[in-house]
Amino acid sequence: MAHPVGVTAEPETHHEGRPEGVAADEFRAALTRLAAGVVLVTAHDPEDGPRGEDVGMTATAFVSVSLEPPLVMVSVRNGSRMDDLLERQPLWAVSVLAEGQRHIAGRFAMKGRVSDRLLFADVPHERGAVSGALLIEGTLAVLECRTEQRVVAGDHTLVIGRVLRANTPATESGPLTYFRGRYRHLD
Repeated sequence: MAHPVGVTAEPETHHEGRPEGVAADEFRAALTRLAAGVVLVTAHDPEDGPRGEDVGMTATAFVSVSLEPPLVMVSVRNGSRMDDLLERQPLWAVSVLAEGQRHIAGRFAMKGRVSDRLLFADVPHERGAVSGALLIEGTLAVLECRTEQRVVAGDHTLVIGRVLRANTPATESGPLTYFRGRYRHLD
């Protein structure tokens, strides 16, 4: 396309026809523009030690899939501790974090930790009656789930769960969101 004298064309920022898809940095930059809710996914590993071990993972890739039956989906990184646990433990839970729970999201987003026991120590919680997973107190909602399907998608696995129990505690708090690489709350 010809441009008038003195006007330069904008550099191409997309790669149409590129068979492998967009570059990772371009993809990541584009998706930081999508605001997402923040949840804590938890599960209990009965095989880890005499009393088992509780595991938690912060997630922003969490969505409702179906009302009938009630299904949700969370994306977990392949080979992560949560992925390994959910491959053999079908019961898990989700706590929808409130705007004042940024510290919880941050602590469970850390990679390479050995044990989550200390991370849960000072976080008010209760054990889910259906899933046996820890449910964080003060959240906007809690869901207890059973895995229905696992779908490997690139470097993540999509875990689709049937919601067995849902609770929405009374609260005036807003949701914790993640936008442009930072935790935020709605104004």
